[in-house]
Amino acid sequence: MSYREEHHFSLQNLNYSENVGVDFEKYSEEDLVSLWRKTVKKGMHGICFSMYEDGQEPGDTITEEQVERRIKILKPHTKWIRSFSCIEGNEHIPRIAKKHGLKNLVGAWLGDDMEKNELEIAGLIQLAKEGCVDIAAVGNEVMYRKDLTEQQLIDYIWRVKDALKDLDIPVGYVDAYYEFSHRPAITNSCDVILANCYPYWEGCNIEHSLSHMQQMFGQAAAGGIGKKVIITETGWPSQGSSLRGAHSTAENAMKYFINAQAWSEKDNIEMFYFSSFDESWKVGAEGDVGAYWGLWDKNENLKF
Repeated sequence: MSYREEHHFSLQNLNYSENVGVDFEKYSEEDLVSLWRKTVKKGMHGICFSMYEDGQEPGDTITEEQVERRIKILKPHTKWIRSFSCIEGNEHIPRIAKKHGLKNLVGAWLGDDMEKNELEIAGLIQLAKEGCVDIAAVGNEVMYRKDLTEQQLIDYIWRVKDALKDLDIPVGYVDAYYEFSHRPAITNSCDVILANCYPYWEGCNIEHSLSHMQQMFGQAAAGGIGKKVIITETGWPSQGSSLRGAHSTAENAMKYFINAQAWSEKDNIEMFYFSSFDESWKVGAEGDVGAYWGLWDKNENLKF
């Protein structure tokens, strides 16, 4: 039976199986859009904050007004906001989110610029001491990019943990799910495992994407030696080039979001969806799909 507007949104009203997700076979395009919108309206645990409008990119300083406008759009749909940096206007995100009653996973962006790293670490500590940080992320995919050595990253993690030791704030590091089993020294330094899980980037067909994400989560959990695992990024682009069996279409983006949120609710998985708004600048290393990961388009309208 296809989804109808009058149905109350719950797993009981969906033909849902644990590894495959929702059975979309009999859904019309109209039904799929309706279910996607219902899922967005119902809300999610967390969402990654997209900072930049057209013509903006990392390095540009962003105003409080721009951040607040976007926080107000997201507020009815999420409990948590994830931010990626603590400088160049990014520091406004957790302050404004907290003002609006949202919780924050706040990241310090670390790279090979040691001076900027110091500013990021200082900014993260300052925001935490202001009461704006609920989970602190020291670095994002630093090992994947090979910007720092393991020991350099571990030193940053312990600096933040030491600075926040009286504040009861979990401190972790964000990277691809498999890094936590490959790098036990980093895992041991984290209070919480912050794992990025992207079936799309591994060329996975949409029909197997939920099962693949569950396997990713399982590997992060196994590597995490009993520590809490949070999915800090997962998503699917709505247009652009394909990657082997992973096709970037509006239909697949809607299906992936619906399945991810249904699984998150059913199994109580804490998940931050990537991303909130389309960002035109993200077409470098990611190619043309980089600009199309948002639930909202670049003009801040719901995409479907």
